[in-house]
Amino acid sequence: MLLKDIRAIATETMVLSPEDQSAENTNTSWFGAPPHERLGLSADEVVTAFEETAAGLRDRVAALGHRGTATFYVWHDAIAGQLRCSAGTCKPSDLPFTTEYHVTDDLRAIVVEFLEDRAPGSIVWGELEPVPFPDGPDDEPPTLAVWAFDLTPFGR
Repeated sequence: MLLKDIRAIATETMVLSPEDQSAENTNTSWFGAPPHERLGLSADEVVTAFEETAAGLRDRVAALGHRGTATFYVWHDAIAGQLRCSAGTCKPSDLPFTTEYHVTDDLRAIVVEFLEDRAPGSIVWGELEPVPFPDGPDDEPPTLAVWAFDLTPFGR
């Protein structure tokens, strides 16, 4: 079911509105899966589904005649226990997150983190860990990993 839902994004309505980027929120999708479904999926299958979806979205952006930046991006929302993705007219360095993030080429690591989450949207009591407080400039808290794919059609 998860793979089918990811691939379906390539056929859904997409809003690209550089003048009103909040209108692009309609492009955001989120996916959950119960632990038994997660166990039956491989990270490679999920990565392939996202890559195929991204390529399909690039074709749609070209067909729409959009000129300018467009990005498809994927992240794991550990608090909600979901894989999330969106598309918009922003550069990877300007994604609309309210938290610190870093762009990574490693979509597989994001997917593995989601698939290995055995208690989606919650923390098992025995797995609670203290939150480290930064002691100095080198002790940065971890940032959200986001995979970004350029939807700008080739040749532009």
